[in-house]
Amino acid sequence: MHLSRVLTCLTLLFMAISLPLQAQSSLPRSTPEAQGVSSSVVRSFVEAADKKVNTMHSVMIVRHGHVVAEGWWKPQTAETPHVMHSLSKSFSSTAIGLAIADGKLSLDDEILKFFPEDAPPVPSKNLKSMRVRDLLIMSTGHENEPKLAGSANWAKTFLAHPVPHKPGTHFVYNTPATYMLSAIVQKVTGQTVLDYLKPRLFEPLGITNPKWGVSPQGVSLGGFGLYIRTEDIAKFGQLYNQNGKWEGKQIIPESWTRLATSRQTSNGSNPQSDWDQGYGYQFWRCRNGGFRGDGANGQFCIVLPEHDTVIAITADTRDMQSILNVVWENLLPALQPKALPDNKTDQDLLKQTLSNLSIREPAKK
Repeated sequence: MHLSRVLTCLTLLFMAISLPLQAQSSLPRSTPEAQGVSSSVVRSFVEAADKKVNTMHSVMIVRHGHVVAEGWWKPQTAETPHVMHSLSKSFSSTAIGLAIADGKLSLDDEILKFFPEDAPPVPSKNLKSMRVRDLLIMSTGHENEPKLAGSANWAKTFLAHPVPHKPGTHFVYNTPATYMLSAIVQKVTGQTVLDYLKPRLFEPLGITNPKWGVSPQGVSLGGFGLYIRTEDIAKFGQLYNQNGKWEGKQIIPESWTRLATSRQTSNGSNPQSDWDQGYGYQFWRCRNGGFRGDGANGQFCIVLPEHDTVIAITADTRDMQSILNVVWENLLPALQPKALPDNKTDQDLLKQTLSNLSIREPAKK
């Protein structure tokens, strides 16, 4: 009898501990109208995305911290890990911010200090002046991206690449620069970016079982190769929307979230292009006052602080601007400042639309 009571107490204790953790593993859900979003307009947005984008995989809309709409194009599911491609870069940036907060490095550190054994015999003046900040803002001084491939030492290949421009003055999108950020984190912490982020980012947010490929040197790829779920993208965006705070705890320094997502360098002047609005620390600025992490073929973490809204999208399309155009044209008008009257009819129609999504078969030639 005594043993039975002990087991019962242990069971109740386990339940008391595990239930809050389970509750934290997902974002709270709400009807759209309760968060100031029209179900009818959201449905029009989903239908427009399904029609205009080839091919959508998933969408999740978070308003005021609540998921108000979520859908997956079959055979994609809520539990399907999706490759982030260059959206991985924003996670690498977060690792740098945390490592700076831990006193492991600074934005002004010259990168050669981390790789003395991989430096060219006679480093150029521009290479010697390249700093962590320059890697973050894609202004390394390169004219084009170094090619990292095969079993070669990737850091050594990067450092051997010509640097014709003064670092900090010439924007060139540069995935190998993000790899170097990952390698720096590993140098100063003794952990891959994946392992470093697990207790500091992934676990607090309830992001389970993230996967990240590594280079031949065992370094997390940094600029690509992360696999997570759609809701994990939404959580990451919501963390930045909340200036790095999660459930009352400051997960990322607020100062870092503001620096990383603000315009740190100019990258164009086309007012109609979401790729010409400025670049932060591995985050893009957007039209309509937002910022985002994004990856090839339509992986998006869009944050609209002025509207307290996060939109997570996965897709397989070559026309990434078309996705953002649909967001601005068909979803942005749905975001109202106050709660709307409950509309069960429109909510049911939205749920039906979201539950019936499926990837269209390619047209026969």
